[in-house]
Amino acid sequence: MKNDTAVSTTFNRKAVLQAGIAGGVSGGVLIWIYEALVWVGVQHQMPLAGIPRNATGLVFGSAVQESLGFGAYVLGTAIHFFFALAWGILFALVWPWLRRRGFEATFVALFYAVAAWIVMHAAIMVVSDNHPDYFDPAVIIGGFMSHLFFTVPLALVVKQRLAAV
Repeated sequence: MKNDTAVSTTFNRKAVLQAGIAGGVSGGVLIWIYEALVWVGVQHQMPLAGIPRNATGLVFGSAVQESLGFGAYVLGTAIHFFFALAWGILFALVWPWLRRRGFEATFVALFYAVAAWIVMHAAIMVVSDNHPDYFDPAVIIGGFMSHLFFTVPLALVVKQRLAAV
């Protein structure tokens, strides 16, 4: 029989996966709320209906996005939440290690937002030429801001879900 110390340090794959999924979904929904309020409501960058299909255009180009019709919404939503879940699970995997070293989840989320934005947009630049100018300071600041609204709730949900693990 394992002692309490050994049990508390054992990797709980199911708990980590569930925390990562919950964090990814939370962050994925909240970034869309941020985009609806700021990108649509304040900056008028796109119509509200453009948010779910945005990922399709970024990955496959506007011609594919237009040719898919309603399918662009479905594909864009799938792309968005696939990556939101992946980032959530990755955070949940590293969070126990960071927690043991005394880091605060919100603090880590600030840097995680920057890393997520850089990685995602570098990947978009590789697979597509249909993207905004990622060297434009307004695009960079706007991207970092939106990703903060993704990673902070993600980190807090993961922290809360893994508190007892």
